[in-house]
Amino acid sequence: MTVGQEKAWERHWGTIGRAVVDLPEGPLDATSWFGREAPLLLEIGSGMGETTSLLAQAEPETNYLAIDVYQPGVAQLMLRAEAMGLANLRVLRGDAVTLLEDHIEPGRLAGARIFYPDPWPKKRHHKRRLVQPEFIALLASRLAEGAVLHLATDWAEYAEQMLEVCSAEPLLRNKHDGWAPRPSWRPVTKFESRADEEGRISRDLLFERQ
Repeated sequence: MTVGQEKAWERHWGTIGRAVVDLPEGPLDATSWFGREAPLLLEIGSGMGETTSLLAQAEPETNYLAIDVYQPGVAQLMLRAEAMGLANLRVLRGDAVTLLEDHIEPGRLAGARIFYPDPWPKKRHHKRRLVQPEFIALLASRLAEGAVLHLATDWAEYAEQMLEVCSAEPLLRNKHDGWAPRPSWRPVTKFESRADEEGRISRDLLFERQ
Protein backbone atom coordinates (compact mmCIF):
# COMPACT_ATOMS: atom_id res chain seq x y z
CA MET A 1 0.00 0.00 0.00
CA THR A 2 1.02 3.61 -0.46
CA VAL A 3 1.75 5.78 2.57
CA GLY A 4 -1.63 7.46 2.18
CA GLN A 5 -3.43 4.14 1.96
CA GLU A 6 -1.61 2.82 5.03
CA LYS A 7 -2.60 5.90 7.03
CA ALA A 8 -6.20 5.59 5.87
CA TRP A 9 -6.13 1.95 6.93
CA GLU A 10 -4.84 2.88 10.37
CA ARG A 11 -7.47 5.60 10.81
CA HIS A 12 -10.53 3.80 9.51
CA TRP A 13 -10.07 0.04 9.67
CA GLY A 14 -12.47 -1.35 12.23
CA THR A 15 -14.82 1.63 11.90
CA ILE A 16 -15.89 2.07 8.25
CA GLY A 17 -13.85 -0.94 7.12
CA ARG A 18 -14.05 -4.55 8.33
CA ALA A 19 -13.02 -8.04 7.28
CA VAL A 20 -15.73 -10.54 6.40
CA VAL A 21 -13.95 -13.23 8.41
CA ASP A 22 -14.14 -11.02 11.52
CA LEU A 23 -17.87 -10.33 11.33
CA PRO A 24 -19.95 -11.75 14.19
CA GLU A 25 -21.95 -14.86 13.35
CA GLY A 26 -25.34 -14.24 11.84
CA PRO A 27 -26.82 -11.37 9.85
CA LEU A 28 -24.82 -8.19 9.42
CA ASP A 29 -26.18 -5.48 11.72
CA ALA A 30 -26.07 -2.76 9.08
CA THR A 31 -28.31 -0.44 11.09
CA SER A 32 -25.81 -0.27 13.94
CA TRP A 33 -22.77 -0.08 11.66
CA PHE A 34 -24.17 2.76 9.56
CA GLY A 35 -25.85 4.38 12.55
CA ARG A 36 -29.22 4.54 10.84
CA GLU A 37 -31.94 2.53 9.12
CA ALA A 38 -31.80 2.95 5.34
CA PRO A 39 -31.97 0.81 2.16
CA LEU A 40 -28.86 -1.39 1.96
CA LEU A 41 -27.13 -1.49 -1.43
CA LEU A 42 -24.23 -3.87 -2.12
CA GLU A 43 -21.46 -3.31 -4.66
CA ILE A 44 -19.32 -6.38 -5.31
CA GLY A 45 -15.78 -5.69 -6.50
CA SER A 46 -15.21 -2.01 -5.73
CA GLY A 47 -11.62 -2.00 -7.00
CA MET A 48 -9.79 1.24 -6.20
CA GLY A 49 -13.08 2.87 -5.27
CA GLU A 50 -13.31 5.84 -7.63
CA THR A 51 -16.69 4.83 -9.05
CA THR A 52 -17.93 3.47 -5.72
CA SER A 53 -17.22 6.71 -3.85
CA LEU A 54 -18.97 8.80 -6.51
CA LEU A 55 -22.03 6.54 -6.47
CA ALA A 56 -22.21 6.61 -2.68
CA GLN A 57 -21.92 10.38 -2.75
CA ALA A 58 -24.76 10.59 -5.29
CA GLU A 59 -27.03 8.34 -3.18
CA PRO A 60 -26.88 9.69 0.38
CA GLU A 61 -30.25 8.10 1.15
CA THR A 62 -28.76 4.59 0.85
CA ASN A 63 -26.47 2.62 3.13
CA TYR A 64 -23.80 1.84 0.54
CA LEU A 65 -21.85 -1.35 1.28
CA ALA A 66 -18.85 -2.25 -0.88
CA ILE A 67 -16.79 -5.44 -0.83
CA ASP A 68 -13.45 -6.34 -2.40
CA VAL A 69 -10.56 -8.69 -1.68
CA TYR A 70 -7.76 -6.26 -2.64
CA GLN A 71 -6.35 -4.53 0.45
CA PRO A 72 -4.87 -1.46 -1.30
CA GLY A 73 -8.19 -0.96 -3.06
CA VAL A 74 -10.13 -1.15 0.19
CA ALA A 75 -7.69 1.30 1.78
CA GLN A 76 -7.96 3.66 -1.19
CA LEU A 77 -11.75 3.59 -0.96
CA MET A 78 -11.59 4.45 2.74
CA LEU A 79 -9.23 7.30 1.86
CA ARG A 80 -11.73 8.59 -0.71
CA ALA A 81 -14.59 8.27 1.78
CA GLU A 82 -12.63 10.38 4.25
CA ALA A 83 -11.77 13.05 1.69
CA MET A 84 -15.37 13.24 0.43
CA GLY A 85 -16.96 13.12 3.87
CA LEU A 86 -19.05 10.07 3.04
CA ALA A 87 -21.12 9.02 6.04
CA ASN A 88 -23.14 6.43 4.10
CA LEU A 89 -20.29 4.17 2.90
CA ARG A 90 -18.91 1.05 4.58
CA VAL A 91 -16.28 -1.30 3.16
CA LEU A 92 -15.69 -5.01 3.62
CA ARG A 93 -12.62 -6.98 2.64
CA GLY A 94 -13.19 -10.63 1.82
CA ASP A 95 -15.25 -13.14 -0.11
CA ALA A 96 -18.65 -12.00 -1.38
CA VAL A 97 -19.98 -15.57 -1.30
CA THR A 98 -19.22 -15.87 2.40
CA LEU A 99 -20.81 -12.49 3.03
CA LEU A 100 -24.00 -13.42 1.19
CA GLU A 101 -24.27 -16.94 2.60
CA ASP A 102 -23.50 -16.16 6.23
CA HIS A 103 -24.28 -12.48 6.85
CA ILE A 104 -26.99 -11.23 4.47
CA GLU A 105 -30.55 -12.41 5.04
CA PRO A 106 -32.82 -13.36 2.13
CA GLY A 107 -34.61 -10.31 0.77
CA ARG A 108 -32.33 -7.88 2.63
CA LEU A 109 -30.69 -5.95 -0.22
CA ALA A 110 -32.29 -2.96 -1.91
CA GLY A 111 -29.94 -3.43 -4.87
CA ALA A 112 -26.67 -5.00 -6.00
CA ARG A 113 -23.99 -3.93 -8.47
CA ILE A 114 -21.19 -5.79 -10.21
CA PHE A 115 -19.19 -3.43 -12.42
CA TYR A 116 -16.35 -4.71 -14.59
CA PRO A 117 -15.55 -7.94 -12.73
CA ASP A 118 -12.37 -9.79 -13.69
CA PRO A 119 -13.20 -11.30 -17.11
CA TRP A 120 -10.72 -14.19 -16.86
CA PRO A 121 -10.47 -14.10 -20.68
CA LYS A 122 -8.69 -17.43 -21.18
CA LYS A 123 -11.21 -20.22 -21.71
CA ARG A 124 -9.58 -22.50 -19.15
CA HIS A 125 -10.10 -19.77 -16.53
CA HIS A 126 -13.79 -19.09 -17.26
CA LYS A 127 -14.78 -21.19 -14.24
CA ARG A 128 -13.17 -18.51 -12.06
CA ARG A 129 -15.59 -15.84 -13.25
CA LEU A 130 -17.84 -14.39 -10.60
CA VAL A 131 -21.05 -14.46 -12.61
CA GLN A 132 -22.01 -18.15 -12.55
CA PRO A 133 -25.45 -19.73 -12.02
CA GLU A 134 -24.89 -20.69 -8.37
CA PHE A 135 -23.60 -17.25 -7.42
CA ILE A 136 -26.38 -15.37 -9.19
CA ALA A 137 -28.99 -17.63 -7.56
CA LEU A 138 -27.49 -16.81 -4.16
CA LEU A 139 -27.31 -13.08 -4.87
CA ALA A 140 -30.86 -13.00 -6.28
CA SER A 141 -32.20 -14.65 -3.12
CA ARG A 142 -30.72 -11.80 -1.05
CA LEU A 143 -32.43 -9.09 -3.09
CA ALA A 144 -35.72 -7.61 -1.96
CA GLU A 145 -38.68 -7.79 -4.30
CA GLY A 146 -38.27 -5.09 -6.93
CA ALA A 147 -34.56 -4.61 -6.19
CA VAL A 148 -32.27 -4.32 -9.20
CA LEU A 149 -29.08 -6.22 -9.99
CA HIS A 150 -26.92 -4.04 -12.25
CA LEU A 151 -23.98 -5.58 -14.12
CA ALA A 152 -21.53 -4.02 -16.57
CA THR A 153 -18.58 -5.36 -18.56
CA ASP A 154 -16.56 -4.53 -21.65
CA TRP A 155 -15.83 -8.15 -22.56
CA ALA A 156 -18.40 -9.20 -25.18
CA GLU A 157 -18.23 -12.91 -24.44
CA TYR A 158 -18.54 -12.34 -20.69
CA ALA A 159 -21.48 -10.00 -21.31
CA GLU A 160 -23.19 -12.81 -23.20
CA GLN A 161 -22.51 -15.16 -20.29
CA MET A 162 -23.94 -12.63 -17.83
CA LEU A 163 -27.07 -12.26 -19.96
CA GLU A 164 -27.50 -16.02 -20.26
CA VAL A 165 -26.92 -16.74 -16.56
CA CYS A 166 -29.16 -13.96 -15.25
CA SER A 167 -31.92 -14.71 -17.79
CA ALA A 168 -31.97 -18.32 -16.60
CA GLU A 169 -32.39 -17.34 -12.94
CA PRO A 170 -36.14 -17.63 -12.12
CA LEU A 171 -35.97 -14.95 -9.42
CA LEU A 172 -34.78 -12.32 -11.91
CA ARG A 173 -36.44 -10.49 -14.79
CA ASN A 174 -34.58 -8.48 -17.42
CA LYS A 175 -35.84 -4.89 -17.34
CA HIS A 176 -34.91 -4.51 -21.01
CA ASP A 177 -34.95 -6.59 -24.16
CA GLY A 178 -31.34 -7.68 -23.89
CA TRP A 179 -28.79 -4.97 -23.06
CA ALA A 180 -29.81 -1.95 -21.02
CA PRO A 181 -29.07 1.59 -22.18
CA ARG A 182 -25.97 2.89 -20.45
CA PRO A 183 -27.21 4.79 -17.38
CA SER A 184 -26.02 8.39 -17.41
CA TRP A 185 -25.48 8.26 -13.64
CA ARG A 186 -22.89 5.46 -13.80
CA PRO A 187 -19.43 7.08 -13.75
CA VAL A 188 -17.02 6.15 -16.53
CA THR A 189 -14.51 3.75 -14.99
CA LYS A 190 -10.87 3.45 -15.96
CA PHE A 191 -11.74 0.03 -17.39
CA GLU A 192 -14.44 1.55 -19.56
CA SER A 193 -12.12 4.30 -20.77
CA ARG A 194 -9.48 1.72 -21.65
CA ALA A 195 -12.06 -0.42 -23.40
CA ASP A 196 -13.15 2.55 -25.51
CA GLU A 197 -9.54 3.19 -26.49
CA GLU A 198 -9.12 -0.46 -27.47
CA GLY A 199 -12.40 -0.60 -29.38
CA ARG A 200 -14.39 -2.73 -26.91
CA ILE A 201 -18.02 -1.91 -26.22
CA SER A 202 -19.25 -1.72 -22.64
CA ARG A 203 -22.61 -3.35 -21.97
CA ASP A 204 -24.99 -2.90 -19.04
CA LEU A 205 -27.60 -5.34 -17.76
CA LEU A 206 -30.44 -4.53 -15.37
CA PHE A 207 -32.32 -7.42 -13.78
CA GLU A 208 -35.15 -6.97 -11.30
CA ARG A 209 -35.94 -9.33 -8.43
CA GLN A 210 -39.40 -10.80 -8.97
